[in-house]
Amino acid sequence: MCGIVAAVTQRNITNFLVESIKKLEYRGYDSSGLAIIDYKNNIIRIRCVGKVQELIKKVNKKKIFGNIGVAHTRWATHGKISKENTHPHISSNIIVVHNGIIENTSSLRLFLKKKGYIFYSDTDTEVIAHLLHWEQNKTKNTLKKVIQNTIERLHGNYSMVVIDRNNPSRLLAVRSKSPLVIGLGIEENFVASDQIALLNITKRFIYLEENDIAVITKKEINIFNKDNFIIKRQEILSNIEYKSVKKGKYRHFMEKEIYEQPQSIRNTLENRFRKNKIYFSELKLKDENFFYNTEHIQIVACGTSYNAAMVSRYWFESLANIPCDVEIASEFSSRKLAIRKNSLLITLSQSGETADTLSALRYSKKFGYLGNLTICNMENSSLVKESDCYILTKAGLEIGVASTKSFTTQLTVLLMLVAKIINFKQKNNDITKKIIKTLNILPTRIEEILKKNKLIKNLADKLVNKKNILFLGRGDEYPIAIEGALKLKEISYIHAEAYPAGELKHGPLAVIDKNTPIIIIAPKNTLLDKIKKNITEISSRGGVIYIFSNEDFDYEENVTVIKLPYVEELIAPMFYVIPLQLFAYYIALSKGKNIDQPRHLAKSVTV
Repeated sequence: MCGIVAAVTQRNITNFLVESIKKLEYRGYDSSGLAIIDYKNNIIRIRCVGKVQELIKKVNKKKIFGNIGVAHTRWATHGKISKENTHPHISSNIIVVHNGIIENTSSLRLFLKKKGYIFYSDTDTEVIAHLLHWEQNKTKNTLKKVIQNTIERLHGNYSMVVIDRNNPSRLLAVRSKSPLVIGLGIEENFVASDQIALLNITKRFIYLEENDIAVITKKEINIFNKDNFIIKRQEILSNIEYKSVKKGKYRHFMEKEIYEQPQSIRNTLENRFRKNKIYFSELKLKDENFFYNTEHIQIVACGTSYNAAMVSRYWFESLANIPCDVEIASEFSSRKLAIRKNSLLITLSQSGETADTLSALRYSKKFGYLGNLTICNMENSSLVKESDCYILTKAGLEIGVASTKSFTTQLTVLLMLVAKIINFKQKNNDITKKIIKTLNILPTRIEEILKKNKLIKNLADKLVNKKNILFLGRGDEYPIAIEGALKLKEISYIHAEAYPAGELKHGPLAVIDKNTPIIIIAPKNTLLDKIKKNITEISSRGGVIYIFSNEDFDYEENVTVIKLPYVEELIAPMFYVIPLQLFAYYIALSKGKNIDQPRHLAKSVTV
């Protein structure tokens, strides 16, 4: 959601800016722009609505040369999608790009209008630019001091990069609850909202921390904390390969990431089993002490991560005998909480920058939780840094907006965590051994189901023109039904809903007709007989039913069964989500949708 790239170098940076901002398209955006201070000290700004490719076309028509500049992809918050609202924003000599939201925009805008400033956009970013310019003219301070004074008046979550045409040898970067990373070069330095934008330039990074202000020139980086002291931040060498940002033989990143799941799960499992016990190297002994005293687990998450958390609730309660509640993060942080005794808070996020989940974590610290643990894919993310402890999913880079391998690796870690807690509280090695054994089988099971992709494509071809699809599941397959419906909505724009199969009589039966296909997840488990009764209910009312089940599924009614390989009951949720991911992908492919960047959605929801 929104992307920032900036650079100060000895060479012309025009091509670098557009190529780097293109790498951030996956985050979700509706317009893009750049601003460069050229060799004659003029500000050259180009902005356009639509894809970065349109910006590249405009840039290529002009010969722009400069060694300092910024680029940005915007996801509309304040103001409609328009060229006027597109970043960068300028106030006389001040250039600003910004991610996040300034919550007190209205009062600041009114203040600045009274001071004679004219606004050409509806954005909160232009408010920042004018406020910086006003503060600079009033105080004649350095740009760093101007920024320090200005941010005291800003309320909200944001990061920004600021350039002053009157001092075009440096750029300043500010982080306040929204990520920014500095890329280190040789006599050149860079800033981005995501290291992916810079991987073809450098492997050396510094992650700014909360309330940091960085003053960056070609040869020098000085970082100041909130108390205005120069502070040393750790330099990190990235192990992400630039080639992993490319689609390779696949048509879309989502397709690539679906097929990467067996390896992503193997990576997540690697070096985490020792003598039939679970080992997380990230966790220290003091962190593990939480598990001794945990009597309740509260999980908060959003979107796909929430669905993974819903699956894990069945595991925590049925295997570890620990009560578990799961809540959507935005709801959690907007109500007064009643905390259970010795409750461990778990936050779940792919990016570690999800705004609602971060807000929930910060809100939870006002209450008496035993501690907080985050499960995340990004080691240097805000959630990791602000949590007491963390476990990494090791899914690898996920570019497609619709999460796939993040979901299955989150479930893998959650099941391992269940086993670890069982070891601490019950010393029951039999359950732990079973979990370890089935998790080791999981990558192979997923490889087997991926070979059935033609079965899934045939089903997608049948249902591609349907306007509504209903998904049903029972037990730990109910959240998988929710995830299947979510994937279909996200990338094909077909209306899809999911229900517990036992809820049919309480409303969903009313929508059953020949035009609304019902997809039922029916693995061979203890709930199979109940699922068969639900199938009869639907069939007797003329419903059109498609069932995902094992190869030996036996049913007499007129239904279509997609027969899949055998899978162990414990890992069935991770197994059965794969055909639903493929189903959504093939339908969106047939419809010609923008699969990796679905409309109105962003990979990392940071506002």
